[in-house]
Amino acid sequence: MQADLDWRDGGIPVSTRFDDPYFSLVGGLAETRHVFLDGNDLPARFVPGFHIAELGFGTGLNLLAALLAWRSAGMDGPLRFTSFEAYPMTGDEMARALSAFPEVADVAAPIVEQWGSGARHITLPDLQAEIITGDAQQTLPAWQGMANAWFLDGFSPAKNPELWNGAMMAAVGAHTHVGGTFATYTAAGHVRRALTEAGFTVERRTGFGTKRHMTAGVRG
Repeated sequence: MQADLDWRDGGIPVSTRFDDPYFSLVGGLAETRHVFLDGNDLPARFVPGFHIAELGFGTGLNLLAALLAWRSAGMDGPLRFTSFEAYPMTGDEMARALSAFPEVADVAAPIVEQWGSGARHITLPDLQAEIITGDAQQTLPAWQGMANAWFLDGFSPAKNPELWNGAMMAAVGAHTHVGGTFATYTAAGHVRRALTEAGFTVERRTGFGTKRHMTAGVRG
């Protein structure tokens, strides 16, 4: 299935299925860096072979921010990145959404080109990315990988509860190395509790923009 989009405020993609924007209305790239990079203590934790996993590929903005951080850190070898996405955008939709962020244009171009051609394994000299399409309730438990860090970036738990239930958070925990981390924009109590039960030490942190809180944690 494809993403069902509405475009608001001059180019912000909003999922009509979940009535939720794909990125912050007050600075999507800054939000990604605050929530997902800072929330996982990146780039300080980068090591060769580091593996990020993500719930909700969306526009690919989180991947681009991570790859920019990887390059800035001067890491050897490719960043490994796996994302789970039920409703992928087309290449044209992704390009339109990312045009809001000129800073990522150069790094985005070859990724969008591969994505638009139908590739779901995206390969660059410093990136090995796989976007696994389909319902993550089935695809994540079947995944054979293990992550060093998770970007939990599905649509709002209030609007997409299936992606945030206890079984899904348990699967996240089961696919995280000991000492691995997660970060997410949501501070919903049931999500924090589920992640605690999944083996993480969970803490609430200062959110981005108008959001008072976010959540991060470390796998014990």
